Amino acid sequence: MTPRLSRRAALALPLALAMPHVAKAAPLTVTDALGRVVTLKAPPERIVVNFNFEEFTAVGGTAAWQKVVGFSRALWADWRPSWFRRYLQPLPQLATLTDIGQTEDGSFSMEKVIALRPDVLLLSQWGYEALKDQMGQLDAVGIPYVIIDYNAQVPGQHMASTRALGIVTGQPERGEALARLYGEKVADIQRRAAQAAVPGAARPKVYVELGQGGPDVIGNTYWKTMWGRMFDLIGADNIAAGRLPGAGNWGPLNPEYVIAANPDAIFIAASSWVNRPNAVLTGFDVDVATTRARLAPYAKRPGWDGLAAIRNGQLFAIEHGLSRALWDYTAMMFLAKSLWPAPFADTDPMDELRRYHEQWLPVKLEGSWMTRLTDRTA
Repeated sequence: MTPRLSRRAALALPLALAMPHVAKAAPLTVTDALGRVVTLKAPPERIVVNFNFEEFTAVGGTAAWQKVVGFSRALWADWRPSWFRRYLQPLPQLATLTDIGQTEDGSFSMEKVIALRPDVLLLSQWGYEALKDQMGQLDAVGIPYVIIDYNAQVPGQHMASTRALGIVTGQPERGEALARLYGEKVADIQRRAAQAAVPGAARPKVYVELGQGGPDVIGNTYWKTMWGRMFDLIGADNIAAGRLPGAGNWGPLNPEYVIAANPDAIFIAASSWVNRPNAVLTGFDVDVATTRARLAPYAKRPGWDGLAAIRNGQLFAIEHGLSRALWDYTAMMFLAKSLWPAPFADTDPMDELRRYHEQWLPVKLEGSWMTRLTDRTA
């Protein structure tokens, strides 16, 4: 005899058949910049972002910001205000997004992070170093964290960070495409730079200085990170190598040593700093004429008129934010082309930067980003 359904079961049957089967989301495995393997229970729906906001946007798109519940506001709005204003247009939610503070001034709040109940915290490597003693609080409540690093200028870490962002934002194909783009561009720059190397000949000597305080202030230079690592990657001779105090990553050089070293090219790292009346300015809201006007006084520093870089017109300004970005290969190309024009004759670093924005970012590239003091193009 065929069993009969109860009236209640019969009424519920159409509804049950109409309901789709919802599969449980599978865990995700992410390898971060430090090689840590992090397991996420499911694709994140609540994300806290400490730094690398433009990289997060390039990989995840504007849609990824719908999942962000908190960020370190000052690192974007105060450090790079002209950038932040541009991104407010496609991302108006940034105006009211919860601020978790930052490690640089001690305002970072682990309590705020935990209260936001994120599925993952994206944390810069330098932020992680500053918070190491507090990370146990996240472990205790089961909040995973993924370390992202573009400061070290280690190509493998760059690409691992980009792939990690792809997985976290649900855009693994986009993350992979950007990681491959970066790797291919750096390899091409290194190949071209190697073409210019003459066996037994001295490499061009280079010097970079942070132009935040203007020519009357000796700004930081870099060795084992950021600009310093870029010089290593292209095969230039960084006069700061082995000359910096402490950890040796950044700091000022003795002015007399810079003159004695006689660099062949000098790069002043500029940005859109506010309340810095003598700073060298670059960025979205700055034109090339303004950048050059702020750069010109450096050529008149005491003793600099005899430097090879000044005599040969090899004084440049370049946006400091390009030394720690997913697209910093555009800055690397500018450095290399400034030193060896011939093998880079068919390249244009500004066009590279413009194409990157058009393809991957929701803001239009405008303003001044990299230039020579003279009218000649690098």
